Amino acid sequence: MDLTLDLGPFRNPAAFIIALGLSLYFTPIIRRAAIRYGVLDAPDEGLKSHHEATPYLGGVSIYLAFLFSLAFTYDFTPEVLGILLAASIIVTIGLFDDLKVLSPGVKLLGQMVAAFVLIKAGIMIRLTFLPEPVAFGLTMLWLVGMTNAINLIDVSDGLAAGVASIAGGFLYIIALYNGSSTIAMLTLSLIGATLGFLAFNRPPARIFMGDTGSMFLGFMLAAIAMIGHYTFTHPVAALAPILILGVPLFDTAFVMGARAVRRLPLMRGSPDHFAVRLRNHGASPLRIAILSYLGSTMLGAAALLLCFLPPPAAFWILGAVASAGFGCTLALWRMGRNPQESRLRRRTGSPS
Repeated sequence: MDLTLDLGPFRNPAAFIIALGLSLYFTPIIRRAAIRYGVLDAPDEGLKSHHEATPYLGGVSIYLAFLFSLAFTYDFTPEVLGILLAASIIVTIGLFDDLKVLSPGVKLLGQMVAAFVLIKAGIMIRLTFLPEPVAFGLTMLWLVGMTNAINLIDVSDGLAAGVASIAGGFLYIIALYNGSSTIAMLTLSLIGATLGFLAFNRPPARIFMGDTGSMFLGFMLAAIAMIGHYTFTHPVAALAPILILGVPLFDTAFVMGARAVRRLPLMRGSPDHFAVRLRNHGASPLRIAILSYLGSTMLGAAALLLCFLPPPAAFWILGAVASAGFGCTLALWRMGRNPQESRLRRRTGSPS
């Protein structure tokens, strides 16, 4: 017996609207529950610059709205069930981490288990020129890396949710071109759930998503991007997902590189995130969010051009993106982690 709503051509918009509405409904409830039980993120002198203790666990509302919207509008296939099972593992790991009961090593192990479950469901990177063991390793790296990449940029109001929504929008455009109803449905539900949360997370944020939400968004975007088809014009377009998710990937690479240069543990927090550096030099959370949204939109547009233009133009696009990334890296490095560090560099001429 078919228990899903028979919405015909309106199924995708209905999934988005249901997810958006449910997220708008669930988020205030989760916020009140977090306040009642003391699940609050207190400000400090490091990465957390908000003015007062702020409730988190907003990722629970994103997950519930996403799941319920699919339950009402979509007939579950084995592939989708595999994605939802793996994503549920990620949400559980993130929830435990938000409650401060997991070590970084255990959290990483849980992410790897979720990635393995997804691969076991038959969802992995499939490029004809890659041997299967290499494809398996790349899939694990992509899923775990993106799960943590969205987690890393969640250091400023509205940043992670907005960037994730924009990236999802470009994945949806490519899904429409490919006629992939599954990817389109998953993506629109995810965008709707995230935008509903963003209404409460925009600067100044009234609730944070926590690791529950950031890890869930990162994992879902990685999975959706991985099962999309991009090489309908030429093989170089296989790099399109990297551009679409370029903002969190850039921040991850920059932070890891900065920690390596300073010989800090890679799993340890540090004020090297681009958002934190901009904030320390006077940028407001709203300005940081807008700049990040513009960057994500430009990278998404570049990814679309990469898919549809011939190879020579695609290489020019990749070169332009690489040049822009290099320029941003230099600017952020010269900027330093705080204004005092930046002034010292200008006086001494030191590059590091």
